[in-house]
Amino acid sequence: MSVLIERKRSDRRSLPIEAVTPATLAAARKRLSAAQKRWLDEWAFEAAPGAQVLLADAGGKLARVLVGVDPADPLGALAGLPMSLPPGHYHLADEGVALDARQAALGWALGAYQFTRYRKPRRAPATLAVPAEDLEALAPLVEATVLVRDLVNTPTEDMGPEQLGDAVHKLGKAHKAKVRDWVGQELLKHNFPTIHAVGRASHREPRLVELTWGKQSHPKLVIVGKGVCFDTGGLDLKGSDGMRWMKKDMGGAAHAIALAGLVMDAKLPVRLTLLVPAVENAVSGNAMRPGEVITTRAGITVEVDNTDAEGRLILCDALAYASEQKPDLIVDFATLTGAARVALGPDLPALFANRDELAEAVLAAGKRTADPLWQLPLWRPYRKMLDSYLADMANAGASRHAGAITAALYLERFVPGSQAWMHLDTYAWNDGDRPGRPRGGEAMGLRAVFAWLQERYPR
Repeated sequence: MSVLIERKRSDRRSLPIEAVTPATLAAARKRLSAAQKRWLDEWAFEAAPGAQVLLADAGGKLARVLVGVDPADPLGALAGLPMSLPPGHYHLADEGVALDARQAALGWALGAYQFTRYRKPRRAPATLAVPAEDLEALAPLVEATVLVRDLVNTPTEDMGPEQLGDAVHKLGKAHKAKVRDWVGQELLKHNFPTIHAVGRASHREPRLVELTWGKQSHPKLVIVGKGVCFDTGGLDLKGSDGMRWMKKDMGGAAHAIALAGLVMDAKLPVRLTLLVPAVENAVSGNAMRPGEVITTRAGITVEVDNTDAEGRLILCDALAYASEQKPDLIVDFATLTGAARVALGPDLPALFANRDELAEAVLAAGKRTADPLWQLPLWRPYRKMLDSYLADMANAGASRHAGAITAALYLERFVPGSQAWMHLDTYAWNDGDRPGRPRGGEAMGLRAVFAWLQERYPR
């Protein structure tokens, strides 16, 4: 992890970064030379969060960095520095505002990310010295976030259903897990009809990829991720604006893959199953049509009201299969609805759970890890919005009200009430560049859920 290095504080090549606020700036000035104070004045540095100033010694060499911080946001404190400071080695100074050093280092690492598959890096990021124990704790989280970002940022031509499955196989090989696939017509043979229906129109065959790992004696955990590698909307075709970024519609699968990697890397005492239904929702002569009725794996008949509500269709077969295994817990991730973004904006994943205590624990973990979520209700009276006149239910309805809730209620029909289940409707994307959150694919809810799983299944 090149953006974080272990280096002794006594190393003269490592320059101190002092965190300051408007309230502590006066104390910081007392440690500076007259020339450095004049420099602060010339720059009108007032220690606003994110503001930074570079200070030279008497010989003109860079000697110290002051950065304005919000103590309530340690994750963002240093996140803007790795790509703005001169390349070199830095460390968090003992002087100044006391930050959560591990959170600050994580923010630094996330801010150093660059997606370089198709172009050279803009520049080398500055590196931050951290203690060995912090590096050990942070490395898996950074690598998991990078994996999510890389998978989501990759265009569909290079990240179709097969390539998304390859990511699962690569993960399985790294952790000596078992991986199997059901591809194309095999989905019908093994009773995954909705996954096949959504993906059949593409020249790239749909598939369900399953990874299994862990001891039989351990409680079973199933992680499911929506893997729509591109979503045209099907015959209910999206407009150009709505279709432009639909390479990211496999963001749920990216989260699920990364979370499974964290679980295995931490050797949590679970019997893990990862399920990734991977498809392209395309348009061709055999595309799924509005008005079709599909008998799902669970035996529930579904009328296709809208072919652009395809994510819940591929997930329902995966959730039914997961439920058959009677696990201790099912967690699914999906870039499922625009309605969740309208309700909560781009930064807050919508959390649904059929056990309030599960939701409360994950929300608390999100606060601790600076990875927030927001719970929305499984308001069951809204099930009527999914009524069908000729099938057990529809995959969508005429009302535009409560779209995130009705999508979650659709999924809930495929999970027995006795089964603990949690659903995250996540955006998996940053619309613009912010410190620590570069434009493009993003992990949202990943750290929170992993921290909670560490509590639920302690080693």
